[in-house]
Amino acid sequence: MSRIGKQAIPLPKGVTVEVAYASVKVKGPKGENNVAVDPDLKVKVEDGSVKVERPTDQRRHKSLHGLTRTLIANAVKGVAEGYSREMLIKGIGYRAKLTGKNLELTVGYSHPVIVEPPQGITFEVPEPTKVVIRGIDKQLVGQTAANLRSIRKPSAYHEKGIYYADEPIKLKPGKTGTK
Repeated sequence: MSRIGKQAIPLPKGVTVEVAYASVKVKGPKGENNVAVDPDLKVKVEDGSVKVERPTDQRRHKSLHGLTRTLIANAVKGVAEGYSREMLIKGIGYRAKLTGKNLELTVGYSHPVIVEPPQGITFEVPEPTKVVIRGIDKQLVGQTAANLRSIRKPSAYHEKGIYYADEPIKLKPGKTGTK
């Protein structure tokens, strides 16, 4: 059996799970999230925890078992605590500011780049060079962070660009002149 799939998901206080035919609805203090579930898998809610069971040991069922359990666990954590991703902006004159809900980035282009948050995502700018992305959907928070990073990818030769806060900065040496 899948080591991850057989683990029960404990439900924190204030989080409820409703199981439908091919989806699981998770509600909590931060909002609600839906997870699509393969119809072959059984999701059971009992004793304050959620369990995912598979019908057979077919390769397809084995691969979906752990995945489904992890997606439900991520949804439970998201509606209980939420997810956040911190981004750093480095470069001379590079900065960010909020205009309403939108994020306005000045990152070396001739015009400011305006980013609209997807539904369920909020931007925070505690400093002009730091952006925090918050939401209840782990996948959406990560995808929004990746989209933000792709606006001005980190340069390999200069410390310029939009970085994840925990991303190591890898600088290449510049050209060496001949004597």
